[in-house]
Parts: sequence; structure tokens; C-alpha cells
Amino acid sequence: MAEKKSKLVEIKTKPTTASVEDFINQLADEQKRKDSFVLLEMMKEASGEEPTLWSSSVIGFGNKRFKSPNTGREVDWLRIGFSPRKANLSLYLMSLEEHADALQRLGKHKTGVGCLYINKLEEIDLKVLREIIDASVSQK
Repeated sequence: MAEKKSKLVEIKTKPTTASVEDFINQLADEQKRKDSFVLLEMMKEASGEEPTLWSSSVIGFGNKRFKSPNTGREVDWLRIGFSPRKANLSLYLMSLEEHADALQRLGKHKTGVGCLYINKLEEIDLKVLREIIDASVSQK
């Protein structure tokens, strides 16, 4: 079978030069602000990368090119990151399905494809979250 040709796809969510700290400080919900600064430091330390605001609401660390095995399309995306959404904190991590054991120990959360949803950091075990973040960063 012939290998599919690569095509870099341009997506709407792109890195910006906007201040991450200003973005977090403008959050109306005080708990989300506090939790966002905790996640910011945790991900910065784990990744060794400076944070970048992607579009208007996603804080990302690092950059990775993903390639679809089905279509051959490629997209540039953050290695790890999070977004303080109105409903919850959305964490973007690699291969969540590989962290099933840790997720069972994490505390109150939900998952989606590549996303971990947490209402408040006080509802989870931060050591377990750090374990998941570290493992996500170390994946290729």
C-alpha cells in the first residue's frame, strides 16, 4: 500500500504573542484564576517551556506536529496545555488512555479525546495530576 502524502493543515487555533499572565488575570472567576496559575507553574516546570497563548483562551507549552495515519494530514499543535473554560479547566495532554491507572487515583474528573476536564484543583490529587503531566510531556 502506498504511503499517504503529507499535507500541513492550517487550523484556527494558533500561537499568539499575547500575555498569558494578563489573560489569566482577566478571568472573572477567582478560583479559576488561582487554579490556572497553579497549572501554569506545574506545566512550565514539567515541560521546561515558556507558556504561549494560543488564539484567545488556550495556554500551551511546546509545539508538536501531529500526523493523521488515515489522511496523512499534519497539524501543528501544543505539546501540553490547558484552557480555563467557563464550565471547567480543560487540560490538553498526550495519550490519556495510557494513564488509566493514574486517572483512577486522580479524583473528580472527566475525559475526552486528548482532554482531561477538572472543575477545581481542590477536587483532585495534585501529585497524581503532576504524574500524568510528566508522563504526557515525556511521550514522543
